[in-house]
Amino acid sequence: MLVPPCRQPAVLRRHRQRGLEDGVSKTATEIPYGYAPTGKDTGLVKPKGTSKIRAHEGLETIDIRSRKPSWLKVRSPGGPNYLRLQKKMRSEGLHTVCEEASCPNIGECWEAGTATFMILGDVCTRACKYCGVAHGLPTQLDTDEPRRVAQTVAGMALEHVVITSVNRDELPDGGAEIYAETIRAIQAAVPGCSVEVLIPDFKGDEDALQTVVDAQPAILGHNLETVERLHPDVRPGGRYWRSISYLGAVKRLDPSMITKTGMILGMGEEHDEVKQAMADLREAAVDVLTLGQYLRPSAMHIPVARWVTPEEFAIYKRIGEEEFGFKHVESGPLVRSSYHAKEQARDVVAGGPGKIQSVMESDIPAPAEMRLDLVQLELGRPGPPLVGPLARPIAGS
Repeated sequence: MLVPPCRQPAVLRRHRQRGLEDGVSKTATEIPYGYAPTGKDTGLVKPKGTSKIRAHEGLETIDIRSRKPSWLKVRSPGGPNYLRLQKKMRSEGLHTVCEEASCPNIGECWEAGTATFMILGDVCTRACKYCGVAHGLPTQLDTDEPRRVAQTVAGMALEHVVITSVNRDELPDGGAEIYAETIRAIQAAVPGCSVEVLIPDFKGDEDALQTVVDAQPAILGHNLETVERLHPDVRPGGRYWRSISYLGAVKRLDPSMITKTGMILGMGEEHDEVKQAMADLREAAVDVLTLGQYLRPSAMHIPVARWVTPEEFAIYKRIGEEEFGFKHVESGPLVRSSYHAKEQARDVVAGGPGKIQSVMESDIPAPAEMRLDLVQLELGRPGPPLVGPLARPIAGS
C-alpha cells in the first residue's frame, strides 16, 4: 500500500510536484515511495519499520525542528540568474543535484552561473539514509541527455561544469557510457570548459570506470561519505573499501587524473575515525577532499548527531593538508562536493598512484544490486524475470 501524499516527506512531494510542473506525468506506479516489504532490507529501498539506525543507538541526536546554528543560515535563493537557470533546466528536462539533494549553496552557485548537473534521471536505485534524492524504480534511460546537457552548458557559457548522477544499479554498466558521452559532448560543444564528474561506484566494475576515465574528465570524484564504522548502516548499498579502492584504481588507469572525494560530518563519527578515513584515502592517493556538515533532509532520514563548528572544520583542513598530504581540502559547514570546484580544477596538480590501485570487491555483507521483485511486490504487480546480477541472493535474506 502506498503512503498518502500528506504523509510523504517533503523531498518526495517536491519531486512529484516538479514532474507536474514539467508537464511529465509521474504516477505512483512509475515512481514508488521507495519502501520494500516489511523486514526485507535490500540496502537500496528502505523497508517499513526500520527507521532506527544502529550506529545512533545510545547517541544524543538533534531534533529536526530545532534551530540551526548561525553559521548554517543562508539566504533563500531567488535572484535573476537563479530563476533563469531554473527555467533553463526545466525547459530542457534536466536535473541538478543542487535541487534534488537540497544543497544549501544553491543560491550562491546558481547566481554565479554554475550548477552540478544530475544525469541518468532523478530516481536512485539505492536508499542511503542521509540522502535527499528520491529513490525507487528508475525512470527510462534518456539517451539524448548528453546532447541537452552540452547544449545547456554552451548556452550558459560555463568554464567548469560538474556532472553527477543517481545510482542506476539495474544498468549493465551503471550508466558509465552515458557519463562518457556527456563528457565528450560538453568538450565538443565548449572546448574551453573543464568537466568534473562525481560518479557512483558502478558496483566496483573496473570496465565501467575505464569507460569514464577514457573520456578524460578534468577531475574524477567519488564520495566516501562517512567513516568505516558508520558505513554499513548509513550507506548500506555502498562499501567503504570499495569506494576508496575505486579511487585508487583511477590512478592506475591514468596517473595524471585528479581524484576527489567528499565526506559529511555530524552523523556520529569520532575525530580519530575521520583521521583514519583521511589516512585510508591517501593510501589510494586521493588528491582533493571535501568536508561538510550533514543536514537532515527529512524526519525519515538519520538524525544529526551534532553540529560541527567552523573551527573544527578549519582543524580538519589543516590535518588533511599538512599531516596527510592532500593537495587540497575544502572544509566548512556548508561545503559540498562541487563547492569551489572550478578553483580546484585550476589550482590542483594530480599526484601519482598510491599503494591501493585495484578495486576491492566488497568489505561488508551489504548488497550493491537492486532486487526489482522485492520493490515491485510493494506495488502489487509482479516483477520482471531476474537474470544476471539481479538474480544473485541478497545478503541476510
